[in-house]
Amino acid sequence: MKDSSGSSALLKTSESDPSANSETQIERLLVVDDEESNRDLMSRRFRRAGYSVATAADGQQALQWTQNNRVDLVLLDIMMPRTSGLALLKTLRATYTSSQLPIIMVSAIHESDQIVEALGQGANDYITKPIDFSVAVARIRTQLLRKKADEALRESEERYALAALGTKDGLWDWNREADQINYSTRWKELLGYEEKEIGTAPQEWLSRIHPEDRARVDAEFTQHLAKGDKAEFVSEHRIQHKNGSYRWMLCRGVTVQPASGSPGRMVGSLSDITTSKAFDSLTGLPNRVLFVEKVAALLQQTSKPEAKTFAVLFIDLDGFKVINDSLGHDVGDQLLKAMARRLQDAVRSDRKGCHDEVARFGGDEFAVLVTNLANSDEGVLVAERILERLRALFKLEDREVFIGASIGIAMADPQYETPTEILRDADTAMYRAKSSGRSQCRLFDAAMRANAVERLELQNDLPKAIENKELALYYQPKVRLDTGKLFGFEALLRWKHPDYGFISPLRFIPIAEETGLIISVGAWVLEETCRQLRTWQDNFPSDPPLQISLNVSVKQLDHPGFVDCVRKALQETGVPPHSLQLELTESVLLAEGEATTKILYELKDLGVGLSVDDFGTGYSSLNRLDRYPFDNIKIDQSFINRLGQDERSAKVIRSIVMLAQNLKIDVIAEGVERLEQAEQLLHLGCQSGQGYLFAKPLPVEEAESLLPRRSLLAVKPKP
Repeated sequence: MKDSSGSSALLKTSESDPSANSETQIERLLVVDDEESNRDLMSRRFRRAGYSVATAADGQQALQWTQNNRVDLVLLDIMMPRTSGLALLKTLRATYTSSQLPIIMVSAIHESDQIVEALGQGANDYITKPIDFSVAVARIRTQLLRKKADEALRESEERYALAALGTKDGLWDWNREADQINYSTRWKELLGYEEKEIGTAPQEWLSRIHPEDRARVDAEFTQHLAKGDKAEFVSEHRIQHKNGSYRWMLCRGVTVQPASGSPGRMVGSLSDITTSKAFDSLTGLPNRVLFVEKVAALLQQTSKPEAKTFAVLFIDLDGFKVINDSLGHDVGDQLLKAMARRLQDAVRSDRKGCHDEVARFGGDEFAVLVTNLANSDEGVLVAERILERLRALFKLEDREVFIGASIGIAMADPQYETPTEILRDADTAMYRAKSSGRSQCRLFDAAMRANAVERLELQNDLPKAIENKELALYYQPKVRLDTGKLFGFEALLRWKHPDYGFISPLRFIPIAEETGLIISVGAWVLEETCRQLRTWQDNFPSDPPLQISLNVSVKQLDHPGFVDCVRKALQETGVPPHSLQLELTESVLLAEGEATTKILYELKDLGVGLSVDDFGTGYSSLNRLDRYPFDNIKIDQSFINRLGQDERSAKVIRSIVMLAQNLKIDVIAEGVERLEQAEQLLHLGCQSGQGYLFAKPLPVEEAESLLPRRSLLAVKPKP
């Protein structure tokens, strides 16, 4: 691509770059990346850090730039078309040493093999995408400091000293023969010490390393020294500050090997990376790393008789994915930041004088460390107050959003030896709260641990359930309310476990979804349903033909081979497509992506029916119903259960029925258990239903026995 002057627009310095038109020696970076957006982002961010930045779109342009211009450091993308980053690295290393031209590779996290290869070919360092620019700038600064330090060592000790004074990082110089380390003034300041408070012994450093990191750091030093001057020392570890806290430090060093063969020396830098390492970049809250450290410190005090107890609250937002997918990630991020503020406000206002801590673990997971508790009742009370605060709407720019949360509570106990154990139990309690109806809190007990062990066993046994013929389909009749005519069934999956007996789908379907087994289990259900439907249609013909519906997980719908799987099942069994109904949860209505819409219309093109299950339980889906090719709506049984108890349920049902009639969509009520419910539903305009009033889910033989007569219970409308 050429600009108006005819020169290449892909190889250029950043706008307003002072070194582009002057001889000022601002350190110049060369960013080599084939993606223009990546080049532009890095150029702008590194300019803010005070660097001059040139960019190149490929290896040829990069070589041309380094030959004709001064370059102090190269940021090189590993994966590029034509000349790869590794190939360009090899070419540059044939001309420049790692001291003359530092090269930092930019890679995706999964490109570990290429990173290892790049370091072996002479790359100085690497950073991963998405780029944490605070860490990236620290690493760039470290490499440029090493370059300056090497130049200073070659030229004079005076220039090296000036470089040490001019940096914000701490520098260290280890004379291995004398076993003494010269720590710069800044190195000491990073740990809160004055110049004369730290000597030159290696233990001034090593003794302050966190006990959990010490063995690893020793091993890293040993491994580095064994490789000699061909390797680079890199270590991230915690060092104790003078105030007693621990700070995360990035330590980098290089061996300077003298010709005499003596042990030589190591020189390097120390950067404080606590902010990026221990705090969440979105909300500013402590992250899991820092939270775990604070829990560990409190666990050490639980054995003291005078110590009060504490609790860990594990918080997971209910329905955050639906909001994130429907309203966009920007709104999702705004909600997470607002949630962080509200959690902090809730803790501070209700727990004045206590040192409680709110942290974000990632995604929609938060944790609260509640201290100074007399007993578990106080921990539960804090959780309930948090839930109460969360019931208020969140105001995000021009919209209001409601979101609940499920909270698990684990109280401190001498039996906990590590933070991982108490976090595990708080997480288990949170899942119990979520499975109990959401927007609740649950206190962990021993029974939950037993259930967690059982859940793990089910997860291990589920892959063998199909092979061992432990899965079976039960069929619940669907009837016309006014005539009692049976016109179809809903196929419902059951698992008869050899040890636990019949297991509810509410227990094993979430496991199947989390592990990905829902794809194979769902394929079996689809094939078995179509096979049984064809058998019944052949043996009990009717006009229109018998229908069967089955539930489809969102995970199945998102799987790229799902439409082909449905097509194959229909073709192999010969089932008329319109006889098969696929029931999808209401969350599908909130999917804004074109992919979901495309899949639904592809299924509709096959001729199968599409149904919205549990309608009325989601978020603002009424105004989206007309966007998708659904054939019917199943009213959630929670509305049916309240018929006759409150007028709102009847009004909601009437509204759903009127909406469906306008859209020419059928309505089915699920969970009909009493005659008066069926009568009122018919009065409200709902023509079809299923539930224990007519029949419970039946094994195949009992379901088949209903087909000859095809008539169950007819009702009359009743206000």
